[in-house]
Amino acid sequence: MIRALHRWPGLLAALLVLVLSLSGAALSLFPAVERLSSPQAGSTLSTADLTARIQAVYPQIEQIRRAPSGKITAYWFESGAPQAAVIDPATGRGIASADPNQLERWLTSLHRSLFLGDGGRMVMALGAAAMLVLALSGAVLVARRAGGWQRWFAPLRGPLAGRLHVEIARVAVVGLLLSSTTALWMTATTFDLLPDGRAAPLLQAEVSGGTGAAVAEMDMLKQTPASELRSLSFPDPRDATDVFTLKTDRGTGYIDQGTGAALAWSDLTRWQHVSEVVYMLHTGQGAPMLGLVLGLMALGVPVMAGTGLVLWLASRRGRPRIRGNVPAGRAETILLVGSEGGSTWGFAAMLHAALSDAGQTVHAAPISAFDPARYGQARHILILAATYGDGGAPASAKGFLNRLKSLPAAPTISLAILGFGDRGFPAYCAFAQAAAEMAEAQGWRMLVPFDTVDRQSTQDFTRWGRSLGAAMGIGLDLVHQPVLPAALPLTLLSRRDYGAKVQAPVAILRFALPKLSLWRRLTGRGFGRFVAGDLLGILPEGSAVPRFYSLASGLRDGFIEIVVKKHPSGLCSGQLFGLEPGDAASAFLRRNPGFHAGGGRAPLILIGAGAGIGPLAGFVRANAQHRPIHLFFGIRHPDSDFLYDEELAGWQRQGRLWQLVTACSRGQKPHYVQHALREEAAEIARLIHKGARVMVCGGRDMAAGVSAALTDILSPIGLTPALLKAEGRYVEDVY
Repeated sequence: MIRALHRWPGLLAALLVLVLSLSGAALSLFPAVERLSSPQAGSTLSTADLTARIQAVYPQIEQIRRAPSGKITAYWFESGAPQAAVIDPATGRGIASADPNQLERWLTSLHRSLFLGDGGRMVMALGAAAMLVLALSGAVLVARRAGGWQRWFAPLRGPLAGRLHVEIARVAVVGLLLSSTTALWMTATTFDLLPDGRAAPLLQAEVSGGTGAAVAEMDMLKQTPASELRSLSFPDPRDATDVFTLKTDRGTGYIDQGTGAALAWSDLTRWQHVSEVVYMLHTGQGAPMLGLVLGLMALGVPVMAGTGLVLWLASRRGRPRIRGNVPAGRAETILLVGSEGGSTWGFAAMLHAALSDAGQTVHAAPISAFDPARYGQARHILILAATYGDGGAPASAKGFLNRLKSLPAAPTISLAILGFGDRGFPAYCAFAQAAAEMAEAQGWRMLVPFDTVDRQSTQDFTRWGRSLGAAMGIGLDLVHQPVLPAALPLTLLSRRDYGAKVQAPVAILRFALPKLSLWRRLTGRGFGRFVAGDLLGILPEGSAVPRFYSLASGLRDGFIEIVVKKHPSGLCSGQLFGLEPGDAASAFLRRNPGFHAGGGRAPLILIGAGAGIGPLAGFVRANAQHRPIHLFFGIRHPDSDFLYDEELAGWQRQGRLWQLVTACSRGQKPHYVQHALREEAAEIARLIHKGARVMVCGGRDMAAGVSAALTDILSPIGLTPALLKAEGRYVEDVY
């Protein structure tokens, strides 16, 4: 519901919101420019003295106005023609034309009404209402993704468009809420939908009927600092009943033109104070720095609109179309999906179709939409959840465990949870298992025991489906065929073989970039954009399951490079090792933003062993800015499997690599990377204390040893690998 509430106003009112934000951002500059260019009245200058100075220069003065920026403008008649000028308060003389800025007037008309009068004002009010809905719903979605309001600024992962969308929203949402709310208030005031709150003036004396009192001697003007003046209107000297009207920051007063005595005074009411604060907050008039800040926040709207559109299109491409998706309130079965890369949605679509064919009414949604209060007709909740990294929740399921735990009581709805992962990882399906354990502890009735699917196994999914069908009293035959991206043939340019002497064959395979259409180059789809750390998917002959290899190169390098270790019974590695230059392999690209080096100048500590050097070498190769990189590399023997030995030496000479530490496991005294880390403990602790990021790539046993070593190294400075992971400063790519 929240996601739909956020999506549709953004899509339907996108143009209005963009016009509002861009014109508002442009208008935010004018108050600051006006403040800087306008002479200011000193704090000791009274309105009486200021008026006397201006009147001495312009005897036929009609009115004096002071803008919130401090700009003072005088209006008078000369030879029967109206005149106006910006005044220097020190001399009372005009120093600039008072003609309005035509660009500012044009932008104001566009911003307020699209040049369409009252009808345009109503249209722009709808745009402001859409912005308000977007800001409120967006704030809820950001909190969900971060794992709760208290983790508002928690590190993010996922595609660049998604991270950029949320990062800008985190900062801009306050300004957008303020701008949209004040815009609606001002529109309501314009159409007299709110009371004006004016107070009747308190009469102090009767009009004397005289004229000619000196303004310099009027007590009310002498007691009013010029810095508090808003306007002073002069009476018609030919009309003895006319009076001076003084408006200040505190209220409105009336002065007898014959005696100079105060006739009446009315303070600003609370309602008027609120209206003026709203005006200041929306326009920046009187608070130019605030206006500039709000203008900068408004500039985030076009970026969020663009990234939001990219995310929406990506979700439509990456998520299979689920036909017959029943609204949550009318569904018998609720199907919730937590997926990092989108593959779990393919299983969800198959399950949704099978349940619908069996006569069930089914509603499918991301786990972030979990809300038992909405499931009025539901009898079952089925959760398909992947695990991200070292046991974490996928992006679409952040905060789910907290919401599950906070429920006051377990509903009568039965629950089934299926985990998706890779059994080769230590934290295999850890998130899904944690959800199942918490649900049982909270008293949920489990429809079937917790189960898992290993590496998108069709057999595992089919087996679980049969158990689920039996528990629900229906027949379910689930045969899932994963939808893979379109593959392209990659031609092998060269290969370098290592490890024969230590019976551990490893090869660096370099492929030519495939020919790409202009559209793919412009949009960056597929091989149109990639960096080191992304994944190359290879579909071996005779298998429906792809194997993934971390890229050791980026698009700018002009080639595609991976490091492959040959496994004794490895189908894919065996086929890759059989390639010779000129041969081709069918491959596709998968983004892996969780294992990118990123930007900035913070040091990088890269730790890898064997084939795990692949993406780490790519990070070093791409380090043209000479970011401090410290590489710890585990090999068996320097004469056999020292991968990238020549390149690493060259990169050190070029300044792309600051430090290289190798650990050889074959010899009289076996030495592993965790030993090398302990020997450099003081330097590592210093680097991490200064903000260094740790990236680990290689086998899971090596990664476990590295984690243990870093736990000991960081303990004296009050840090742990777990804390660094929570901050996004410790990432792993292990297999």
